[in-house]
Amino acid sequence: MPPSKTPETARRGRPGYGQQSVLSVAVAVFNKHGYEATSMGILAENLGISKSAIYHHVPSKGDLLRLALNEALDSLEAIMDEPGASSGRADARLEYVLRSTIRVLTEKLPYVTLLLRLRGNTEVGRSALERRRAFDRRVADLVDAARSEGSLRSDIDPRTTTRLLFGTINSIVEWYKPGGTLTAEKLADDLMSMIFDGLHLPAAARILA
Repeated sequence: MPPSKTPETARRGRPGYGQQSVLSVAVAVFNKHGYEATSMGILAENLGISKSAIYHHVPSKGDLLRLALNEALDSLEAIMDEPGASSGRADARLEYVLRSTIRVLTEKLPYVTLLLRLRGNTEVGRSALERRRAFDRRVADLVDAARSEGSLRSDIDPRTTTRLLFGTINSIVEWYKPGGTLTAEKLADDLMSMIFDGLHLPAAARILA
């Protein structure tokens, strides 16, 4: 009869986690403690497995970060390849991209949160930040195109417009709670109304009120 496993040797076997579930827990820990402050020991403690069991799934903490950032960035970049982002009037394309960005943000909230809080202290982080900036530049180009075609007002500095768009949408990660009364679809509708129509009631509606 083979010898029975001790608790320690049992923990060092193949864990009851897949790579995706390990990644999900790691992202939650990174967001709570910060990537730099999170050791493999802290990850192992939160997962309830040994450090060697984590290495069964990924070679390093940096690889966990890379996989997590790709979850957010791949989804954001894919928006620009969709028909709604590449054809039609610039203002319609801009609205499509903004709505889709909100959808990705709410669907992959922990991963986008990690991306937005990231500092470029590692090669992985710097590469991710450059991809994020490239996405931001493509959105800024849409703002410029909409101004040029006359569908967006031109009296506001385009840099101000772009920064406010990003600031408003990026702030969602700090307060939005999935599963609450505010659905992702309603959130997108409300933000698009504020961005494109403002908060003032139309003149006719003010007269009727």
